Amino acid sequence: MHRGAGLAFQVVRKMASSGAEPQILVQYLVLRKDLSQAPFSWPAGALVAQACHAATAALHLHRDHPHTSAYLGDLGRMRKVVLEAPDETTLKELAETLQQKNIDHMLWLEQPENIATCIALRPYPREEVNQYLKKFRLFK
Repeated sequence: MHRGAGLAFQVVRKMASSGAEPQILVQYLVLRKDLSQAPFSWPAGALVAQACHAATAALHLHRDHPHTSAYLGDLGRMRKVVLEAPDETTLKELAETLQQKNIDHMLWLEQPENIATCIALRPYPREEVNQYLKKFRLFK
């Protein structure tokens, strides 16, 4: 168990024993929609792989955060939301905003081309990050 996990589980356990609902943690991903369209036309599997890379990297980078420990400690309750960004510029602007607001995230760059493909946040309570993501719709 990672450092900080004990504290996260104590908080969740305390909330449950007091009758309060445990905090729902969500890992948000924002994936570039234009990569699935011409002129890129990446296959669906390649896009899914980009989201997986970003999600895994964000979880690894922030593995010691109590929210990440709690999220990984209850695999049956993991929640992910995949949103779409229209293009690379929009994705990079979001990354800059998240950086300025100290929101933990990972901007995945596909190598060797160095193409920004996806942003994954570490797990957060929805209300802490909704304001930065509300303009993005679910990925289709």
